[in-house]
Amino acid sequence: MNIQRINRVKENMKEAGLTQIIVSSTASLYYLTGYWIEPHERMIALYLDVSGRVILFGNEIFGLKSMPDLPLICHKDGDNPVKDLAKAVDSGKLGIDKFWSSTFLIELMKLRNDIVPVHGSVPVDLARKIKDKTEITLMRKNSRINDQVVGTVIAMLKEGVAENDLASQVNKHFTQKGADCEGTQIVCFGANCADPHHSGDSTTLKAGDSVIFDIFTPIKHYWCDMTRTVFYKTVTQQQRQVYYLVKLANETAISKIKPGVLLSKIDKTARDIISQGGYGEYFTHRLGHGIGLDCHEPPDVSLASDIPLEVGMIFSVEPGIYLPGQFGVRIEDLVIVTENGCEVLNQYPKELQVID
Repeated sequence: MNIQRINRVKENMKEAGLTQIIVSSTASLYYLTGYWIEPHERMIALYLDVSGRVILFGNEIFGLKSMPDLPLICHKDGDNPVKDLAKAVDSGKLGIDKFWSSTFLIELMKLRNDIVPVHGSVPVDLARKIKDKTEITLMRKNSRINDQVVGTVIAMLKEGVAENDLASQVNKHFTQKGADCEGTQIVCFGANCADPHHSGDSTTLKAGDSVIFDIFTPIKHYWCDMTRTVFYKTVTQQQRQVYYLVKLANETAISKIKPGVLLSKIDKTARDIISQGGYGEYFTHRLGHGIGLDCHEPPDVSLASDIPLEVGMIFSVEPGIYLPGQFGVRIEDLVIVTENGCEVLNQYPKELQVID
């Protein structure tokens, strides 16, 4: 168990006015205990209180072991999975992980009508928001792999290749380099690029297409994520204009990143550039998202995020312009907030490329 991280969560609990919480997120459990468990329909729950109690409840099928600093209480298939947990919680407010199944919460409330469930993810989210040295090292390494994979698949562009074939190649090369699993890679051509989350299909590449590679995967549980846009054979004047506008928005937003600046200002910086260029209505999503053990995790990088940047935050900067029926452009980098600014994790070039 990671005592330093547990203690950070407890401090956050005190600030939030919570004396006890239940953590069930697979990623958060790994963050705190070192156990990576995919419970599916079965229950796993970590109970913490500010007095120092930490207890892990889970199904015996998970193969967990009790440790001196992490007592384990197991149940079997067919048992009421929350019976022992119900005996451990105190009366009053109980912070509930946003990922905990309502099946278990409802059963717990039947057994303990003296508890008041409240949103309880914030103490862990706040701790995970600031990456430690181990996490930063992993994120740097994984982004190097991402750079290599995107370069490899861009070199595979040829007339007639299908989006889903290239998406498979992305997964193949990630797997060869140690990815935990295959992912749903975003590879799109031409008009499909106007859909920010297009699901790759049998569309084939032709001259004049824009090509978006938004590729991401967990490696040793930590996610890499980046987007590059290139053009095949030819590029129009409008495509050039849109590309350079998105690139300017990406690089200018990154240049504003430093401790104390609000996340909303980073989003606004990129959004203003695209709006002034005449394409504001076609930038249809937030600027970015936090990333780490989950691909999308706090903090949210949007106009609604009046949260100051802190050293150790890692998030994406990914402005885009999407013209329905025509083409789209997105450029995404991951950044780490440093003492004096930020470190950009992705090193694959952002200069406009026409692949011939």
